[in-house]
Amino acid sequence: MTATTSSQPRLLLVGGGGGLVGRAVLPAFLPHFLIRSVHRHPASNEGPAVEWVQADVKAVEDWAPLLDGVQVVLNLAWYRWESEATFRALHEGLRRLVDAAVRANIRRFLQVSVPPAPATMETNLPYLVYKRRVDAALASSGLSYRIVRPTMLFGPGDVLLGVMFRTMRRYPFFPMFGDGSYHVSPIAVSDLARVLLGEAQGPERGTVDIGGPERMTYRELTDRMYHALGKPPRYWRLSAPGARRLTRLMVGLGSTTLYPYEVEWLMSDMLGLPAYEGLDVSLQRVGPYLEELAARGSPHRAVAAST
Repeated sequence: MTATTSSQPRLLLVGGGGGLVGRAVLPAFLPHFLIRSVHRHPASNEGPAVEWVQADVKAVEDWAPLLDGVQVVLNLAWYRWESEATFRALHEGLRRLVDAAVRANIRRFLQVSVPPAPATMETNLPYLVYKRRVDAALASSGLSYRIVRPTMLFGPGDVLLGVMFRTMRRYPFFPMFGDGSYHVSPIAVSDLARVLLGEAQGPERGTVDIGGPERMTYRELTDRMYHALGKPPRYWRLSAPGARRLTRLMVGLGSTTLYPYEVEWLMSDMLGLPAYEGLDVSLQRVGPYLEELAARGSPHRAVAAST
């Protein structure tokens, strides 16, 4: 790998373009960057315009060759559900990347992270403990950096809303965690990609939380989904412990739709983040996307697996 002679800057996309965010990042960034994508498996949507480097992020010992000719790093790599040992190894791989970026004098480093969570989760959940350590390493590195923390995402490849619609279609009741009065502010994944593109080219440092244009209760969201289906809302109400038991059962049966910690996070009322105000176009509202999914004969088949 050698430095590019093109006038376009080169982006190192860590985690690849095959996930929910990666699939939106590629079309947003390709007109502006040459992209080198680092991940384990080929992604059919990357194509010849993207330089794919097959590597396991947590196992890369020397990032210098991958950073050759690179001006901007965008890290999407993380897991939703893994062992503590795996999270620790991924954290160590990303710490090596940050250190290598410092040595290579990388112009800009973007880290896609996650919103604040309840204190017990922040201190005890390996998913968050090691994610925050990566964030902290980047913040103290001296690099020009931005940590971007989006809330609930929607768009092509969003499994969660598709599964929720399928449940509402097939079953007489939809499980409601508590009373549904906690808030969400869904943001389109294409808007997140535009945010990341702007942040890649901007000077701002620090952490920014990213919400969509509408803050609503979770119950309002599910009521709107029922309305889009033309059905009256009917709920099976679960207490917080009951919701955790249900999701543990689902995980035990092999489901990856929702994990117990995600239910606790949702019910904490910490995900209704304020709308991002740095774009020159309006953020997309979730309503038209819900109508689109509801209009399809089988929403779950229309969306691919997620981030």
